[in-house]
Amino acid sequence: MAVAKFVQGSILRHIFVMSSTAAIGISALFVVDLLDIFFLSLLGEQELAAAVGYAGTISFFTTSIGIGLSIALGALVSRSIGAKESEKAKRLLLNSLVVTLLMSLFVAFSVYMFIPELLRLVGATGRTAELAESYLNILVPSLPLICLAMALGSALRAVGDAKLSMVSTLVGGGVNAVFDPIFIFMFAMGIEGAAVASVMARFAVFAVAARGVVVKHNLLGRFNFDHFVEDLSPIFAIAGPAMLTNVATPIGNAVVTRAIADFGDSYVAGWAVLGRLIPVSFGMIFALSGAIGPIVGQNYGALQFERVKESLTRAIQFCAVYVLAVSLLLFLTRHQIVSVFDMKGDAADLILFFCSFIAVFFIFSGVLFVANASFNNLGKAKYSTLFNVGKATLGTIPFVYFGAKWGGVYGVLIGQAVGSIIFGIAGVLVAYRLVERVKAAAVVTVADDVADFAKDTAKDKTKDKSEFDEELSLSGQSPLSSSCANMAIVNEEQDCVGSNEVAELIGVKEESTPSK
Repeated sequence: MAVAKFVQGSILRHIFVMSSTAAIGISALFVVDLLDIFFLSLLGEQELAAAVGYAGTISFFTTSIGIGLSIALGALVSRSIGAKESEKAKRLLLNSLVVTLLMSLFVAFSVYMFIPELLRLVGATGRTAELAESYLNILVPSLPLICLAMALGSALRAVGDAKLSMVSTLVGGGVNAVFDPIFIFMFAMGIEGAAVASVMARFAVFAVAARGVVVKHNLLGRFNFDHFVEDLSPIFAIAGPAMLTNVATPIGNAVVTRAIADFGDSYVAGWAVLGRLIPVSFGMIFALSGAIGPIVGQNYGALQFERVKESLTRAIQFCAVYVLAVSLLLFLTRHQIVSVFDMKGDAADLILFFCSFIAVFFIFSGVLFVANASFNNLGKAKYSTLFNVGKATLGTIPFVYFGAKWGGVYGVLIGQAVGSIIFGIAGVLVAYRLVERVKAAAVVTVADDVADFAKDTAKDKTKDKSEFDEELSLSGQSPLSSSCANMAIVNEEQDCVGSNEVAELIGVKEESTPSK
């Protein structure tokens, strides 16, 4: 049976272990994306880098659907495991995977039918648009694979097996890294070769993650259509807002890409490099958003609200320290970055500006990631949607528009950063308030349950004392007896088990008193 690992021990240690192991895997895939740009830059066509930038904007949108679905799976499974309901966790896992498959097939088909129109929408024209279209024609049909792989990886993290989740992405990254130069150079496929290598990587990630879930952890139950229909409501209660939340981010990114495109493909080429450099540099922060979810979810399931609050605080501290360190590194190596990717002119200027002045503000994006993860795992996924959609619209469009008008292409990046600051601070303030509200609601609920339980069992006190002593002695054979005696309301074995469940909720069970 899966064990709730995060309800005890150091919160900071859990955050570091979960984030670092996940970051290694995530960064492996992002590094390969960065290598795509590097290898394609060796072909000497700046249009190739710009094409990958445009295609990446569309690809980001499609994979964000999968990220939203994987968030729902992770939240539901981790919460069930925290509440020690392993069968429910298996059932929710399977049904969430079915939903993921159906949704990803629908999105892949819809996007595939309108690839040219979507590219025009983000500003791609001429040969650059043709190159981006050839890339997406190969990559988009594999969307169900990567969505299922992300969902399975989320399941592994939900049970605390972050290492295997990391291994799955490392294997995918390795496959991509090996086959990228083979297809791009040996087979002279260019940008299409990069897309083929990415599809092969997606197969690899899916295979490793699926084996971990099915074979190692035995988390996959048997499909039941009635259960599937019943679980659609809790799944979409989180998945719906989470998908909207995550789709909002690529929409905001598309707005920025479109604004930069107005200044020419050279700037878009520089933006494409930054689009691959940011996830590699801040991979730990992207991983943090996924890592904090199971930690919050398990402690929420176990009703340990002080640990939930501490999780938020430690995650924000971790985010700030990491971003400051990486931003300094980017500043010191900014000229080397430009040189490695052979960026010149406008593209080089955009990269230098970002590394010098904008990177440090990623702290506020990270803070919002943490807040959104807490919303999803505390039963308020709609808050996540509100903040991400707000950031992608009110926090991006007006700031980018006026930034471009007043500060040119650099104003676009400044405007995006200002929106991140506003919504990052607001998000974390609301997250803290939500923890307090959920805690207060749980205390009231448990108190009501205890009162009702006491009323139902009070009648049994009319039994004679000898019978009472006999029954209490029998329950004394059970490890549950200490809680039952302390509650002082039990005189039957059935009631003893029930009182232990109540005691477990309010934290008086002696053998499992959590360490704060």
